[in-house]
Amino acid sequence: MALPETSRFELTPDLKICRVLNGMWQVSGAHGHIDPARAVAEMFAYHDAGFTTWDLADHYGPAEDFVGEFRKSFANQHGAKRLPEIQAFTKWVPRPGPVSRGAVDQAIRISLSRMAVDALDLLQFHWWDYDDRSYLDALRHLADLQAEGLIKHLALTNFNTAHLRTIVESGIRIVSNQVQYSIVDRRPERRMAAYCAEHGIALLAYGTALGGLLSEKYFGRAEPRRAELNTASLQKYKQMIDAWGGWALFQTLLAVLRQIADKHRSTIANVGMRYVLDRPTVAGVIVGTRLGISQHLDDKPQIFGFALDAEDHAKIDAAIAGSRDLFQLIGDCGDEYR
Repeated sequence: MALPETSRFELTPDLKICRVLNGMWQVSGAHGHIDPARAVAEMFAYHDAGFTTWDLADHYGPAEDFVGEFRKSFANQHGAKRLPEIQAFTKWVPRPGPVSRGAVDQAIRISLSRMAVDALDLLQFHWWDYDDRSYLDALRHLADLQAEGLIKHLALTNFNTAHLRTIVESGIRIVSNQVQYSIVDRRPERRMAAYCAEHGIALLAYGTALGGLLSEKYFGRAEPRRAELNTASLQKYKQMIDAWGGWALFQTLLAVLRQIADKHRSTIANVGMRYVLDRPTVAGVIVGTRLGISQHLDDKPQIFGFALDAEDHAKIDAAIAGSRDLFQLIGDCGDEYR
């Protein structure tokens, strides 16, 4: 089925995205073997279903190469004039330390070559160590490359509000910040969302389905042992649930989400994603794609087929009322990585 117009978001006047982005972290390893030919073939299925926007990184294994092969195959089948239908957002994650213009130029040109593009749609920058203010030098070099036409738009990944403010006040135009955001992890609502709304910055949310834990598969189940959590995503988000309130409270939440999903003839994961999509400043949610291993193209379009009402929100608020404050436990968005 064709996705409705509400599935699209104008990130900038020249960049319209699907509000459910295909996340490619899961092709980088620790999520099962990915066959390159099957992966590229499946990218066509996602695109044809309307999910045209890809989130990746230079360090996500072969992700940039997959995008490059997909673009070449797409141009062969449909003509180069249709390539703008594809949006691919990569990341650059350098090691902390002095950053030269030459090093930045080299990194970006490698991504351009791997992805078979003349300019990156959106370059999302991450920096590990806030004490090393070389990140501002790196961003200024990236802004120079943007002025030269090699990068269309600059964005961030996992920056907290204080350091996002530092970057904005330095005069660098940031389009979006990618942060963890879910019914369980609502830290963006404390500071980040308000600052982004004030400065015209969108949020791209990941972890919204908790690596697959926010689903019928785990509803009514005993707490999984570590050996059962067989992907990096499952392990990561199980730790987040433990910090948030534990498995018993999570089951209470899943029960409520199941009721809401049944009401809207949808799924638990879709309710969780709809919840985040409706939050202020959220442009889209990133959903991991295990290309060639599993897909949920029958379920995902339903996200745009219903709306949560006041009763739904009241039930969700009641279900999470007893949870711990992750902002106090962990800090602002992205602070868990520093």
